[in-house]
Amino acid sequence: MKQFDFDVIVVGGGHAGSEAAHASARMGAKTALVTLSEQGIGVMSCNPAIGGLGKGHLVREIDAFDGVMARVADKAGIQFRLLNRRKGPAVQGPRAQADRKIYQTEMLKATKAQQNLAIIEGEVTDLIVKNCQIAGIELNGNQKLTSQTVILTTGTFLRGIIHIGDRQIAGGRMGEKPSTQLAYRLEEFGLPLGRLKTGTPPRIDGRTINWDGLDRQPGDDDPTMFSFLSSKPTARQIACAITHTNQHTHDIIRKNLDRSAMYGGHIAGIGPRYCPSIEDKIVRFSDKPSHQIFLEPEGLADHTIYPNGISTSLPEEIQEEYVRSIEGLEHAKILQPGYAIEYDYVDPRALNLDLSLETCQGLYFAGQINGTTGYEEAAAQGLVAGINAARRSKGQDSINFSRSNSYIGVMIDDLTSRGVTEPYRMFTSRAEYRLSLRADNADQRLTPLAMELGCVTELRVREFTKKKEKLDQAKAQLDSLSVSSQQLVNAGVDVSRDGARRTGYEALSIGSVSWDALIKIHPNLCDIDDVTREQLSKDALYANYLERQRRDIEALQRDELEEIPKDFPFDEIEGLSNELKAKFSFHRPQNMAQASRIDGVTPSALLLILTRLKSKQIRKKLA
Repeated sequence: MKQFDFDVIVVGGGHAGSEAAHASARMGAKTALVTLSEQGIGVMSCNPAIGGLGKGHLVREIDAFDGVMARVADKAGIQFRLLNRRKGPAVQGPRAQADRKIYQTEMLKATKAQQNLAIIEGEVTDLIVKNCQIAGIELNGNQKLTSQTVILTTGTFLRGIIHIGDRQIAGGRMGEKPSTQLAYRLEEFGLPLGRLKTGTPPRIDGRTINWDGLDRQPGDDDPTMFSFLSSKPTARQIACAITHTNQHTHDIIRKNLDRSAMYGGHIAGIGPRYCPSIEDKIVRFSDKPSHQIFLEPEGLADHTIYPNGISTSLPEEIQEEYVRSIEGLEHAKILQPGYAIEYDYVDPRALNLDLSLETCQGLYFAGQINGTTGYEEAAAQGLVAGINAARRSKGQDSINFSRSNSYIGVMIDDLTSRGVTEPYRMFTSRAEYRLSLRADNADQRLTPLAMELGCVTELRVREFTKKKEKLDQAKAQLDSLSVSSQQLVNAGVDVSRDGARRTGYEALSIGSVSWDALIKIHPNLCDIDDVTREQLSKDALYANYLERQRRDIEALQRDELEEIPKDFPFDEIEGLSNELKAKFSFHRPQNMAQASRIDGVTPSALLLILTRLKSKQIRKKLA
């Protein structure tokens, strides 16, 4: 049997690459992380923040698999906020403002300390392919590293071009060269490539900002951490500030729209709809007199301020003019101009659910190369690719994440079945089962699977087992208790005297019932710790809804289990319209669940496919 230099080679040290390399190494695979410079590992190239609505769910799920993003974010966090705090736990999202330098330092430190993982500096100039099977990479045009699997996480570097007004700079991000030769190599695979763009605002010297009179935005008094292993922040906590654009700002931008790279016709790539440039905001929301700007410090020992909300590709002199028209920024000094960056991406519909390429065995893609935007989406894909590449190297079957058990599954299914028309961003609204896919229960949903796969450390196993035992014992204790409506009224709870008796857990599902009230009725409940109480309260709150959702999930899982062969003859199915035949043949859904989510697909069309699948299975059994 051929001996390879590595089991898994990960190309790129950004958020997708870092998470992929760590996941692969935790799985016991001999892993190499290839990057232009080890100082680029963990760089936060855009906004210095982690998490948010939907994104925070992804970070928690990564942590449930013992990934590194959550722990590093907790160490680097200088302001923590739980978004949607006034709404239910299902749509609450943890977010942290991060110290850019601490994040990079801690990620590199964790990567160097990871067993089974080697960091190799250099540029990947070619892929080694033999008989439609990946066999390694070529480094710097002359060195070869062999491997059974390769994960490409090139971010915005594939033929990356930076745009500032009518000026173009070849680069993957400011100050770093693009990956051009690899882009040409991917074209030879016949992959469907496209162009996307993203942007960043000008960075401002915080010492030149007039902070007096600006609204201050402090973090939460009781911070919500990302990792289930973290208890509290370790970095000093700070406040951000808020300012706004005004009519004068809008007039300056409107007058110079033709000098913007986007509106001047220099960019063909499509940008993120949910994170538009300031030029887009002025054009698309012309009736709005102002737009909010968050002034976010990039670090405790760094004067740089990230003005979140004014990404741009206008010329530098125009950026300076419009920035100084904003309250508090009248004398602001720009340290680095904002810019748009345009880059190649691979249509993710060319990938399997494990993020591998069908036409080249052992080749995986993760991150912005798949058309996503954001650190969190990239890291989650890296986790999936890293786990599956490691399993392939051991001759094991792939592991697919489901829409029913994770936001990771929602994202992967969206990408591989629908593709992207703009950079993909995660939102809670994308998940059909968000009542059960909460940020608070990510470990309960996914850590058992991670333990089964061997993707967690002994510390994670120990801490999760301890937490699970506490939850199970407390839940059993609640279920064994009897609580009447009269007892609840006597304990000060506003409930109807319906005469019903409930278990303690059923009583806790009533929004007005608190632990204090239950303890008045059953004093022995005071032995349950605060963390366990909080988790059980959230679980109980959704208990009545989750039973109905559980039945829906079971139906989805039955569909997901019904796989559609890669050579399935959609065009031969009688009764299927030519339009749907074309759509199915184009999208090539991998299972019935994916087929059901293609635009315009009807229940009758799904029934025709299912009938054909069943008949083929019956014939196979009879043969």
